[in-house]
Amino acid sequence: MIFSSAIKRLCAAAVLGWALSGCATTGGANPADPLQPINRAIFGFNDSFDEFLLKPVAEAYRAALPEPVRTGVTNFFSNIEDVWIGANNLLQGKPEQALQDMLRVVINTIFGIGGLMDVAYDEGLDKHNEDFGQTLGRWGIGSGPYLVLPFFGPSTLRDGVARLGVDNAVDPVWTIDRVSTRNSLYTVRAVNARAGLLDAARVMEQAALDKYRFVRDAYLQRRRSLIYDGDPPSEPEAKRAAAPDETTVRQPPDFGRDDMRNAATERPANETANLCFEASALFVYPGTGAADDAAVASGAISIR
Repeated sequence: MIFSSAIKRLCAAAVLGWALSGCATTGGANPADPLQPINRAIFGFNDSFDEFLLKPVAEAYRAALPEPVRTGVTNFFSNIEDVWIGANNLLQGKPEQALQDMLRVVINTIFGIGGLMDVAYDEGLDKHNEDFGQTLGRWGIGSGPYLVLPFFGPSTLRDGVARLGVDNAVDPVWTIDRVSTRNSLYTVRAVNARAGLLDAARVMEQAALDKYRFVRDAYLQRRRSLIYDGDPPSEPEAKRAAAPDETTVRQPPDFGRDDMRNAATERPANETANLCFEASALFVYPGTGAADDAAVASGAISIR
């Protein structure tokens, strides 16, 4: 029973991790990925898990439930996560954002019918995206090597330890004593998150010839951007020049909160392609991210 609970928890986090959003530059070999052979194997496992189980369930879920219902589910879990997001903002020395997060919880819980509606957003209180991995990075803890975690997707040594050791431990869903209720909530959260990223995942698959490399670079750049609140310092020239890519990629569209604009153009390998994403929930592929508006994923994806 404990093992079953752990697996379901991993699956939920995996889907949730998918919802990540970020901008990535497709590139060649990455010195931050010394464990690439192992990571690629796990990525392949995650990809298969998504293709044969998670994705079909998410498609059926989206077909069965109208968008307003799915939006309510997303808002409900987002409201729960705002508590820990606020705590991380406080730990990062950002009291103003932490206060906004707490106000979001109060307003959405009271006036948003238990968080089913994001009333706070309409009042100008934007959703933030913070986790303990970002908090560690904010205080100078290096990311360590890139890792792909089974079910969870893309991560790094720092982010993986933070997610498995801290973020999951303080997840309000994890504190529910009744195992059946807890596992049901994990499952709903995971499937709902994946359903919200079905369109984004399709675009990603059209955008890159090497899906592993695409997800890795998107994740690493997205995490770096999040740690510096969207304004990271310039990287050393030598690091940016790491290995030229020898492939051709497709430029995907930007994902807006309410729509996706169609676009797909060929770019030569020697021309940098900035790939930006924004979607809902924790992932697009079993992967990474915080449960809010998006993140990139692992063989499965995270978006913010």
